[in-house]
Amino acid sequence: MAAAPRVRVTELLAALSLATDLATYQPLGHGLSTSLLAVELAGELGCGPDRVRTVQQVALLRFLGCTSDAAETGRVTGSAEALHYASMAPALMGGPVGVVRALAKTVGVDEALPRRLGMIAGLLTDSGSLANHCEVGTMLARRLGMAEAVTVALAHAYERWDGKGQPDGLSGVDIPLEVRIAVVARDADLFARSGEDVPGLLRARRGSAYDPAVVDAYLGLDRPVGEADWDQVLEAEPRPVAYVDDLDGALAAVADFVDLKSPWTRGHSPRVADLASEAGRLAGLGPDAVVDLRRAGLVHDLGRVGVESSIWDRAGRLATGDWEKIRLHPYLTQRILAHCPALADLAEIASSHHERIDGSGYHRSLSGGHLSLEAQILAAADVLAAVSADRPQRGGVTVEAATALLEAEAAAGRLDSKAVSWVVAAAGGPPPAPRENPGGLSERELEVLGLLARGSTNRQIGEALFISPKTVGRHVENIYAKTGVSTRAGATMFAMENRLLG
Repeated sequence: MAAAPRVRVTELLAALSLATDLATYQPLGHGLSTSLLAVELAGELGCGPDRVRTVQQVALLRFLGCTSDAAETGRVTGSAEALHYASMAPALMGGPVGVVRALAKTVGVDEALPRRLGMIAGLLTDSGSLANHCEVGTMLARRLGMAEAVTVALAHAYERWDGKGQPDGLSGVDIPLEVRIAVVARDADLFARSGEDVPGLLRARRGSAYDPAVVDAYLGLDRPVGEADWDQVLEAEPRPVAYVDDLDGALAAVADFVDLKSPWTRGHSPRVADLASEAGRLAGLGPDAVVDLRRAGLVHDLGRVGVESSIWDRAGRLATGDWEKIRLHPYLTQRILAHCPALADLAEIASSHHERIDGSGYHRSLSGGHLSLEAQILAAADVLAAVSADRPQRGGVTVEAATALLEAEAAAGRLDSKAVSWVVAAAGGPPPAPRENPGGLSERELEVLGLLARGSTNRQIGEALFISPKTVGRHVENIYAKTGVSTRAGATMFAMENRLLG
């Protein structure tokens, strides 16, 4: 694939919209339909081709920051995590009564009533979650190569016409038109999928959450816009079509979008990509194959976003049903990538990272004769990176212990022995050359940032570094100032982007 034609921007963003559908527990294709309706509304409003392109991109990317608080949401909602997202989606732009009802269905369902009420009240008064979404979505969009108009719109993804939205309380025409259109298009698709009276619900929110002109544009459509398919979304892009300038940089952003879902996996995908590509080079693969192996490593865990954080981050024993959901994540990776023709060649490698040469792996139980060398290398790289890092159920092991574990897996006939030897050799290579601290951060600030990015509170950081929480707070403020972010999620994304998490 390395020498294949470039990837269309719309293809990449449409694939990402499938991932954000999974991460927000919406039907696959919801983001595609939203974008197609948004394009139609932009046309009704008289937007020119450049503005229509921006509207389409914002509609596809509006939930790009959704993994930024997934772990916290999973801790609060537990087994009701998917229901929480589904319940909140139509209520988000409604009145406070609807939001409270949605929270009451899902938050703290296993807690005593006073505790539940306190949790709900805390969520109602905390605007940090949506601010996280906006900041992280903006940072990732920049790395995808999006124009400034797109990143500015994503920074205000949850604003309302009446000024009661987030993160900045913008109102009226101060809200980017792309957001005003995407908000109506998204909710119209939600309402239509649940069989609601779409025109009636849009009229009810007209002038409060929604721009009246956008609602009127919807009501003026000759026909309702139904579910969209992949080809319709590509066809809706104004000509000339745009192509991704830096595919490797874009896929690195996708990797961080995925890894951000859990504090235990932050930095995992780039680590796998590094190990796999170096192992491929040692195995004598050609330059194009090495490039594809690295790209597959970056996106191999894309399907993880479709499995609840409350499962990934659970320290206790997982039930059979939970394991079955986990076993599906390589399948989800394959399906997302397979939808995008320009990335389809990566799907076979990326989705095979949990297969084993004796047929005991998942999701297809393939055996060695059906697995490419690249897939076998990626599987070994994934194991080494995973066992070397902390997880909820255990601590990470040394490279020496990880090597012994991989060699035992090879001896048992589950991993290919040559693939293991190449990955182990890659892991033992020279350390990267030292570089200046990004953002001008001090060594202490780097320590604080590393712990913050792994999900530690100020108190926990203070205990780990033998400093007071107040001192930690000052370091965090300095980190924000030096890195140009305003949320813990933004600081975490900065750490991931600059590969500060090992």
